[in-house]
Amino acid sequence: MDLNTITEVVRRPSDRPCLDWREGDAWLAGGTWLFSAEQPNLRRLVDLTALGWDPLVPGAAGLLIGATCTIRELYAHALRGTSPADGLLAGSCEAFLSSFKVWNAATVGGNICMSLPAGPMITLTVALEATYELWAPDGSERRVDALDFVTGDHRNVLAPGEILRRIDVPAHALRKRTAHRRFALTRLGRSTVFLVGTRTPGRNDLLLTVTAGTTHPVRMSFDTAPDARTLRQEVDGIPSDFWFADPNGTPGHRRHLTLHFAEEIRRELTDGGPV
Repeated sequence: MDLNTITEVVRRPSDRPCLDWREGDAWLAGGTWLFSAEQPNLRRLVDLTALGWDPLVPGAAGLLIGATCTIRELYAHALRGTSPADGLLAGSCEAFLSSFKVWNAATVGGNICMSLPAGPMITLTVALEATYELWAPDGSERRVDALDFVTGDHRNVLAPGEILRRIDVPAHALRKRTAHRRFALTRLGRSTVFLVGTRTPGRNDLLLTVTAGTTHPVRMSFDTAPDARTLRQEVDGIPSDFWFADPNGTPGHRRHLTLHFAEEIRRELTDGGPV
């Protein structure tokens, strides 16, 4: 879609583009959503891809993901099979409501900052206990737990002019055993629910992340894997106003699916094999 209110495109921003932020600006990375809808309040686009941020930097501390890393780049990394969590990385890429062609442009950071309940990069990074590095217009930086970033449907903690610079996934999370379940009305449709469970090697813990069915991510942490009754009680304890409603599912339907898939994940990670 043509954005007919734009009067300027900054093709070569400074290394700290947020220092030059002004009202009416938008950060441009993949642009797969930005150019799909009218943007009447925008006057200027700032191209972040020109900054050349490293898309993926694996290391002893974990995996650093640049905000402009494309879904294609993340998927290619996952297919190398370098960590137990790579299946979850690949599955999260495959959960996009898009064709593989969009993966060449859509970015990890863009999906997170859209902050939609069904955003698969939100699911992935919350499940892997990531933190986000944010840059502010005053030159300061802050780090936010991925769990705390999204606050509701299309809402997050970003202040005006603030930018997501990178996502840090800790090494211990990448070494965990993972299991995930997702439901959509069609094979390539938007997620109605997307759940991820992780378990630390050599321990009997369980970390369960619930997304897509709720307006923001919900995490349940157990030092010892719960029995079916305890897990059900935890899911039932999710406040009623957290459940999301849209054409892909009612709150009641999403709660039912969450209970079903949470138990499957619990059994898979507890008993040692897929259900």
